[in-house]
Amino acid sequence: DPSPAEEHVENRIDLNKELVRHPLSTFFVRVTGDSMSEAGIDEGDLLVVDKAAPVGDGHIIVAVVNGEFCVKRLRQAKGCVSLHAANPRYAALEITEEMGFEVWGRVLYIIRKA
Repeated sequence: DPSPAEEHVENRIDLNKELVRHPLSTFFVRVTGDSMSEAGIDEGDLLVVDKAAPVGDGHIIVAVVNGEFCVKRLRQAKGCVSLHAANPRYAALEITEEMGFEVWGRVLYIIRKA
């Protein structure tokens, strides 16, 4: 007899279809550090990042600041751009014209080992 649980199990799930909207502009990043811990992003998590997704105030992004990659929450207000950690131990970083700053993409999903 089939298991009663079988009717509740979805057919095979293709994670690429579920998590990747733009295959040519999507990449995966392994998290190091604890600066985003209060946003539910912990060391060792795998982030699904989309370079084609719209980026705006409040989104969690992967950016390069002065040659270093970081994962932070983007804040845009009154012509100012800043990056904010989700851990009170880390100060916000205001982006100035002198800095090398580039948004690499928006974090769409967090994958964590159980």
